[in-house]
Amino acid sequence: MTALLSKRVAIVTGAGRGLGRSHAIALARSGARLLVNDLDPAGVEQVCAEIGALGGEALGSSANVQDLAAVEGMVTEALERWGRVDILVNNAGLLRDRSFARIDLADFRLVLDVHVMGSVNCTKAVWSHMKDRGYGRIVLTSSSSGLYGNFGQSAYSTAKMALVGLMQTLAIEGERYGIHVNCIAPSAATRMTADLWSPEDLDALTPERVSPAVVALASEQAPNKRIVLAGAGSLKLAHVTMTRGLHLPDERLSPEEILAHWHQIGERTGERVPATGFEQYQFEVEQARAPSAGRER
Repeated sequence: MTALLSKRVAIVTGAGRGLGRSHAIALARSGARLLVNDLDPAGVEQVCAEIGALGGEALGSSANVQDLAAVEGMVTEALERWGRVDILVNNAGLLRDRSFARIDLADFRLVLDVHVMGSVNCTKAVWSHMKDRGYGRIVLTSSSSGLYGNFGQSAYSTAKMALVGLMQTLAIEGERYGIHVNCIAPSAATRMTADLWSPEDLDALTPERVSPAVVALASEQAPNKRIVLAGAGSLKLAHVTMTRGLHLPDERLSPEEILAHWHQIGERTGERVPATGFEQYQFEVEQARAPSAGRER
């Protein structure tokens, strides 16, 4: 046990097994008190027992993250037990993988409901409390499938990129209140990935090699508004960037000119990571205002 998260209270959803279990135990090892959430009561009980065996404190909940009232009740349980919630790790999820041509839209909606609205419900349930206390750490679980795409995962990809958008805005809104919001994009061997890799590769892709990054994002020293890619001991950052592009005067602003200059529009030299969406507007207006607006740049 370490003191990095001493006296902090954390909620981890989907924590009955796999990545969620690993995150919960890693947070407990760092000194946090845990509310362990999962739809599987047996999994919750097992993880709570493991945390207890480490000398930690844990409380179990089988609240469905799709049910806002149930989630609010779960948060109330944590507040009644410990008087605070400092950390939320939104990990609960599921897969319904099929090509877009074959997927049933009911399954598509279910994936969005669990990943996106489940995370929204849990975050909404803790937001006012964190805001009032002037402190919070929220981790949303994105994925390389959302960031870069994967065949057969249109629903999952949509949900995981939606969480990046949620993080981008909540990080801005929460910063003044001491709430930091980040995304983790994990690579780990779980039930979701068991058929995708060789046994040797799966041995490297342990959940335990992702969880230290989650603990870092849950700490007082955590950054804000970052997408952390973690797997097999490797750590990276992903960024949504904006190229410098070019400005075309009205007399040349046509589809043909755009296609003719596509390489220049996509040239990545000098690209930037906007701090807010407003920076795109600002950059474009500044280009249009410039004395040289009549020339390409």
